[in-house]
Amino acid sequence: MGRLIHFEIHVDEMERAKRFYGEVFGWKFEDWSDYAGMPYFGAVTGDDNELGINGALIKRNGPSPEPGQAMNGYACTIGVEDYDQTEEKIVQHGGKVALPKHALPGMAWQGYYIDTEGNTFGIHQPDKNAK
Repeated sequence: MGRLIHFEIHVDEMERAKRFYGEVFGWKFEDWSDYAGMPYFGAVTGDDNELGINGALIKRNGPSPEPGQAMNGYACTIGVEDYDQTEEKIVQHGGKVALPKHALPGMAWQGYYIDTEGNTFGIHQPDKNAK
């Protein structure tokens, strides 16, 4: 079975993207640029004993996605404990709402956002009472 083990977020401005994901989600970054031969920062998204994966920010080598354009790739969804508080932080740090908070009945709250680099991502708060 091919399990997802790593992700990459393509960015225009590395420091802006590190600040956004660090401030909103508490991610830590490690400079792997020498190893990769290009601007590349490993993203540590949580403790090794927690469910989830780590990834990286990589310098974008083409045009940014256009607003309103259909998805062309994967959308990463990030688990959060407090949906509303996380949405507030996203907007405070330059993100935008792409698809507002909605219930996945009996499972969770879900929504999609656009980061400071024009990438779409989701947030997900488990809640058995969501409806």
